[in-house]
Amino acid sequence: MIPDAPAQSSGRPLHACPGPDRNPRTPSFALPPGATDCHVHVFGPAARFPFSPQRSYTPEDCTFEDLMALHATLGISRAVIVHGGAHGTDNRATLDALDRAPDRLRGVAVIPSGLPRRDLEHMHARGMRGCRMSTVVSGGASFDHLQRLADETFDLGWHLVLHFNRAAELVDVAPRLQAIRSPFILDHMARIDGREGVGSPAFATLMRLLDTDRCYVKLASLYRLSAEPYPHRDMLPMIEAVVAARPDRVLWGSNWPHPICPVPMPNDGDIVDLIPLWLPDAQVQRLALVETPAILYGFGAIEQEK
Repeated sequence: MIPDAPAQSSGRPLHACPGPDRNPRTPSFALPPGATDCHVHVFGPAARFPFSPQRSYTPEDCTFEDLMALHATLGISRAVIVHGGAHGTDNRATLDALDRAPDRLRGVAVIPSGLPRRDLEHMHARGMRGCRMSTVVSGGASFDHLQRLADETFDLGWHLVLHFNRAAELVDVAPRLQAIRSPFILDHMARIDGREGVGSPAFATLMRLLDTDRCYVKLASLYRLSAEPYPHRDMLPMIEAVVAARPDRVLWGSNWPHPICPVPMPNDGDIVDLIPLWLPDAQVQRLALVETPAILYGFGAIEQEK
């Protein structure tokens, strides 16, 4: 693993952030038309879109062009760019990518509460459909903004995305999620790892939140949470329980370019090939990969894509 380096701006240590595998293999699993990768990031080019001085990691440039090339190899039609924490609340890198492929890309912003309405409407017009809060990375928005962001973005139809450092945080924040009106996504299976599993308080909380009808669970970067090597079968009981309860509330994402990856860097072709293991039923695959993202993010009909 690359050792942490001091942050030039503040002296705080930066998390190691190796780049992605630049040689993705073509997956064996053929994705359906309209398949959506609901969790990617773009970073840089840093010369044009500088990283935040408050960042907690420094990624390689992983650009719009890199993303398009990757998805051509993987057979992915659409994507949701979750604004990367290294850029803080400066969303220009993500917005620039959205502008370049408006039919196939949507975005999730990182913003503080209290932005002028015209700024939110401008981001919405360019493809933003949600906002993310994190306890993992610095320089963005914390859960302290949850209620205000929910109120400020509700009329736009946005959802909230919660990025947890520890699964126990879900238990703490659950009452606030039950109280808001907005849909919300639990990133990375709410950070519940394979050792905690279906018997954990956090997973019981996740299952209760599914009853709100506003909760979505994102299957992304589960390689971080597994105690087993690929194909990470210790994650299957949780996936199966979520799918059995609400197959229409499951999303899938690659997590490319895998920032702050604490395990050997995965190949994205291997990640796609986990889909039929996680979601063996073809109709559930279509829900998670095509239909649910199309509704949540406002993608057009498949036949209308350019």
